Amino acid sequence: MNELPVVVVGAGPVGLAAAAHVLERGLQPLVLEAGFEAGAAVREWNHVRLFSPWAELVDPAAVRLLAQHGWQAPDPVRYPTGSDWAREYLQPLAVALGERVRFGARVVGVARRGRDRVVDTGRGSEPLTVHVATVEGEERITAQAVIDASGTWGSPNPLGGDGLPAVGERAASDRVAYRVPDLNAPQQRDRYAGTRIAIAGSGHSALTALVAFAGLAEKHPGTEVVWLLRRGTAGVFGGGEADQLPARGALGQRAAQAAEAGYVRTMTGFRTAAVHEDGDGRLVLTSFEGHKTEPVDEVVVLTGFRPDLSWLSEVRLELDPVLQAPTALAPLIDPNVHSCGTVYPHGAKELAQPESGVFLVGMKSYGRAPTFLAMTGYEQARSVVAAIAGDTEAAERVELTLPETGVCGGAGLFDGPDDDQGGGCCSAPQQQFVELVAPPVGKR
Repeated sequence: MNELPVVVVGAGPVGLAAAAHVLERGLQPLVLEAGFEAGAAVREWNHVRLFSPWAELVDPAAVRLLAQHGWQAPDPVRYPTGSDWAREYLQPLAVALGERVRFGARVVGVARRGRDRVVDTGRGSEPLTVHVATVEGEERITAQAVIDASGTWGSPNPLGGDGLPAVGERAASDRVAYRVPDLNAPQQRDRYAGTRIAIAGSGHSALTALVAFAGLAEKHPGTEVVWLLRRGTAGVFGGGEADQLPARGALGQRAAQAAEAGYVRTMTGFRTAAVHEDGDGRLVLTSFEGHKTEPVDEVVVLTGFRPDLSWLSEVRLELDPVLQAPTALAPLIDPNVHSCGTVYPHGAKELAQPESGVFLVGMKSYGRAPTFLAMTGYEQARSVVAAIAGDTEAAERVELTLPETGVCGGAGLFDGPDDDQGGGCCSAPQQQFVELVAPPVGKR
């Protein structure tokens, strides 16, 4: 079975890092990516700058592999955009891995060969099978292990305050966006300029959007923002100068300045129940308590993401019923208690599933918890691959020290992460990683 590949799902930062570790261990990685280029999800927020510098955004095994191909490392203290990260690191890494990365290959199922999840007999001796859909059709790949690094980008949380789409949300889909708009793009800028926009969410993606729209309002009179918070405003602007990720602290300060300057009107305690058109064709949002917004033209929903577990239905998983994260990991990442800087480094032990050889890593491993750093994912990948290779000592060893935020340490310090549900100051981007930061107001 050791001659079979280790299948990695997703060619994002953590997936490609896992593949580099697999290769370094003398095993054969096979990365299956639904998109058609490395970092496909990262490229969708290419206009946003990260909170972390280059030094904290590259994996050690990946760097060693890239060095063999003449890669020149970026300035370690520079803060890249999503586009920079994909172009200068992820794409060269995928090239270095060569044919071990397959694009346009969407994983639609994982199972134990010849066994559904109910069957015990012979389960331990059978390899895993990965079902893949491509433009040529479907195929089945046999694997010794599967590392799911597919992330959560494709499954944004809805506008509805109960976790389900608000009544009328789907019908208004042409005017509801679930990503931070790129206002440098003419089409996006023209869509929002001079309109009234409702922003739902209190995490750093929402702050990024507030700053961007405030800059738009400076140049385009008539642009208005209504900020919908499910709880209060206390703490939503972050730790400022006390934050050990300075760029993240600066984002909160700029968002607070935008709000104080009058570009943003805030509605607190607003949990959306329904969306409907008024007589003029504009949208009105109604809360579960019956409160209504003034008519708006556009809605930007930045309430976090959730994992897509549908294609893992035939393997045996043990997930926390609240966070949908591995049960051993969930207490360590509960956003009501922890920030990304207070999460204890973890690896294969916490990520292992009842289905031998199956691991969830990266944002997927955090389920609905938003407090994630790239460095955490790289450490997960290192430990998980060591376990697959049979190196128990390395799998259990901790090789990561995270920067503390300087502002978090327990529940109640923050009004809520990206989905407005509890503590957690590292819930920055809702953009696959927590390092996103917006440009200064009026300076694009």
